Amino acid sequence: MAAGLARAGANVVATGRRTELVDEVAAEIEAIGVRTLRQPTDVEDRASVQALHDAVAAGLGPVDILINCAGRTIKSPTIDVTESDWHAVLETNLHGTLRACQVFGRAMIGRGYGRIINIASLSSFVGLYHVAGYAASKAAVASLTKSLAVEWARHGVTVNAIAPGAFPTDAEKIHPDPEGYTRFVLERQAVKRRGSALDIANALAFLASDEAGFITGQTLNVDGGWVMH
Repeated sequence: MAAGLARAGANVVATGRRTELVDEVAAEIEAIGVRTLRQPTDVEDRASVQALHDAVAAGLGPVDILINCAGRTIKSPTIDVTESDWHAVLETNLHGTLRACQVFGRAMIGRGYGRIINIASLSSFVGLYHVAGYAASKAAVASLTKSLAVEWARHGVTVNAIAPGAFPTDAEKIHPDPEGYTRFVLERQAVKRRGSALDIANALAFLASDEAGFITGQTLNVDGGWVMH
């Protein structure tokens, strides 16, 4: 997502808790030819999110686009999920999204312009096995997106979401049956190929652009037709 926005011409600050990954993506952004900063951030800490906002505002200028994609999941039978694990998933996926929207949204409202894109999930709409906490958090992200869109449209801020389908990730490499999992995915998608990073980047660039200024409160499924199939 960061590289896609950078190729579209935006200065991009990609952040997260792990300094080495922040540095890695920052180098990729710089290689594309736009500006960035290296500022690790933890969405579970409001002061950390505020520090990110302040650093970007001072180093690059006002923030026009916010992408909320920090995520956590725990795979377990729901009957056995502990309260601490349940709350940990919501703390990152839902509460972290809200914190970032509040911190960055306040400045956007003050300027009268902003584009916020939250990352929801296929599980915002369909039940998936042994990830009830993740699904509940992502359903809440889709709902939060609608609520903020209603509140902030009058201030020139659009709030949308992208719900990715089953994209290949590093986690998939340790699946006990990767080929079987791929068959499972393709059976459920209308489009008979795996999704690519470009599929997400293109949708993101559109929702972040002025061309999408009349679109708000929507969750765009980038899932190869899984939800409707």
